[in-house]
Amino acid sequence: MQVQNKNDGKRGAFFIEDDGKEVAFMHYIFSGESKLIIDHTVVDEAYEGKGLGRQLVKAGVEYAREHKMKILPYCPFAKKIFAITPEFADVLF
Repeated sequence: MQVQNKNDGKRGAFFIEDDGKEVAFMHYIFSGESKLIIDHTVVDEAYEGKGLGRQLVKAGVEYAREHKMKILPYCPFAKKIFAITPEFADVLF
């Protein structure tokens, strides 16, 4: 299972599929050219505790670094991951 990304230039989602079914996603909204806001993260109950949510946040951080962006973690889950992962601080808005 690998993290995928889709966006339309205004909003998007990082997501993970298992056997063709989406089992985890993290929605985000672009705010200008330099910021993205993580607004919602969901992991299917059957997949909880496997680190999928953290993988999604990490993918968002890598995307932000690659595109020289900052992240505002509005979603409580993403906010928690940023709080306990100091190596993500460079992209925090």
